[in-house]
This record gives sequence, structure tokens and C-alpha cells, in this order.
Amino acid sequence: QVQLVESGGGLVQPGGSLRLSCAASGSIFSINAMGWYRQAPGKQRELVAVVTSGGSTNYADSVKGRFTISRDNTKNWVFLQMNSLKPEDTAVYYCDGRVNTRDYWGRGTQVTVSS
Repeated sequence: QVQLVESGGGLVQPGGSLRLSCAASGSIFSINAMGWYRQAPGKQRELVAVVTSGGSTNYADSVKGRFTISRDNTKNWVFLQMNSLKPEDTAVYYCDGRVNTRDYWGRGTQVTVSS
């Protein structure tokens, strides 16, 4: 079992920055990859960024060059640094931890980009 808790969301103006954090607990060493997904109202949940246990990263085209995912050495935390935020980045952001083919999810944190 893996438990995930997100933090760091909030309201920010366009062009601003936010840093999301996700704390993992439980069987953390069984996690193969961790990532961030987001879901805007009326839309499906979509991948934002993922980092594997080996450190490889992958990003959605819409966030490349603006967002950076990182994971600490203890593998307890994963972060999402979001720069140059746009109104279309507004969504609930969810932390994901994958163990083999199973996904564990946090409850999400709201990010709102608005002037």
C-alpha cells in the first residue's frame, strides 16, 4: 500500500510560479514511477509529468520548458516546479505512484491561474 498527500496549490497570476509537493508513505520502495496528473472542469485527467525510479522524466508537450518534476533521494517526495503559469494550467493536480501496473492517487490540490 502507498499513501500520497499533495500540497502547494493555490491561486497565482498568469506568468507566476508554484511548487507542488507530494509526500509518499507506506511501501515507497515498491514504487516504479511517480508523476503528476491534472484534471480541469469538464475534461479528462491528463498526464503532466512523470519521473521513474531511475530518474528518467517525461512531460506533456503543453508544459515542456515550463514545468520540472523532481524526486528526492529518499524517494519519499516528488515535486513539480511550475513556472510561467497560464490560465489553461488551472486544474486539480493529482500525485500518482505506480507499483507494477497499479496506480495510487492522492486527493489532489487545486491550482488556479487567474488575474
